Amino acid sequence: MTLNPFGTVSPAQIVQAAERFGTPFFLYDEALIKKRCQALLGMPNAFGLEVRFAMKANPSLALLQVIAEQGLGVDASSMNEARRAHIAGIPYGRLMLTTQDVPSGEDRAALEQMLREGMTYNICSQRQLELVLPFLMQNAVKIAIRINPGVGAGESVTRNTGDKYSSFGIHLAQLDEVKNLLSKSMVRIEHVHAHIGSGGDPEVWRDNIDRMLLLTEQHFPDAKAVNLGGGFKEARMPDETAADIEDLGKYAKQRFEEFRSRTGRALTVAVEPGTYIVANAGYLVTSVVDIKSSGPDGFQFVVLNAGMESNTRPLLYGSRHPLYVIDRQGEVLSSEFAANGSARPLSLCVVVGRCCESGDSQTLDDQGHVLPRAIAVPEIGDMLVIGGAGAYCSSMSLGNYNSYLQPPEVLLKSDGQFALVRRRQTFDQMVANELAL
Repeated sequence: MTLNPFGTVSPAQIVQAAERFGTPFFLYDEALIKKRCQALLGMPNAFGLEVRFAMKANPSLALLQVIAEQGLGVDASSMNEARRAHIAGIPYGRLMLTTQDVPSGEDRAALEQMLREGMTYNICSQRQLELVLPFLMQNAVKIAIRINPGVGAGESVTRNTGDKYSSFGIHLAQLDEVKNLLSKSMVRIEHVHAHIGSGGDPEVWRDNIDRMLLLTEQHFPDAKAVNLGGGFKEARMPDETAADIEDLGKYAKQRFEEFRSRTGRALTVAVEPGTYIVANAGYLVTSVVDIKSSGPDGFQFVVLNAGMESNTRPLLYGSRHPLYVIDRQGEVLSSEFAANGSARPLSLCVVVGRCCESGDSQTLDDQGHVLPRAIAVPEIGDMLVIGGAGAYCSSMSLGNYNSYLQPPEVLLKSDGQFALVRRRQTFDQMVANELAL
């Protein structure tokens, strides 16, 4: 018996891991990660496919190694992400750097060395281009350009990365200036990129394919690849529908074939998903430490030993994550993937953490209002597992808010064995860089 229809994690394995590592902890499903990687590599394409993992979703060393072993490259959002990917054993030739940073000093020297070793620099601003042009003119390195197409879509406003409210990429209004710089330098753009948002409407993603091919035809005659970004919608909850990557791949394939028929140019397609690969492979396993009430006209609160400091997505976005209540013997008392098969009666509860912050709840709407969820009322010591926690949870954690320690991370390997891939932070580590007066 597994917790949900897409993963391999069982309730018994949750209990085993909790007994061995203590709660709270993140648990990752290696088999599902590999399955998602292979699905992406199998996307229909016309003239070649490049798949990179958006490592900002989860930069865990072990997960990077698992994903790279499947044949994926990495999209890094900062110099330090590029360094971490390289530490994981990924050569710079399989990395693309797409960042808001303007590297200077030691970072600039490191950037140049990374480029010499094969990393692709995805230029995201005119200033970045101006500063790096002298180096590009003297060195034959890979270069890309990120376009802000003026149109975007995301699961929430804050995950829209392609319209006028977004600072990412070079806006179309600046394109002529950028092209003028490039023509004077004789530097050629071989990779054109746009990422319009995370978790948005697949129809908008299709429109972006047509838009990017048109821009490439009009402005980038030397381009050999078009990067359509990531943002494939994932279904964390039972009532959500994931993007059909097979269908999207077929659409892109058709459009790229039509582009070649029209222009004679056979372009490689590139994608860089993060959430699709790791979101549903991750779980935040917590223990129930208290049950409280705000009175007869209020709410019943289930208090966990981890909350917004470990998973801040509900507070940031109003995101919903599936909730599983499991007792200490491994019986699933309630699951939102089996609402009619609960071992205990369901009750509307508000699930909260321990932080001294009214937003510390796993059950909020997109306006930050409390939104009770129907779960089995647990007993103290039962476990409440938060699903869909593989992407943008550990990586976006609030760290040591209220001086809580960062939880460990555990990998359930494909052979059923557990591997501790990140130790629980210690108190001494938390205060190590503080200096007394």
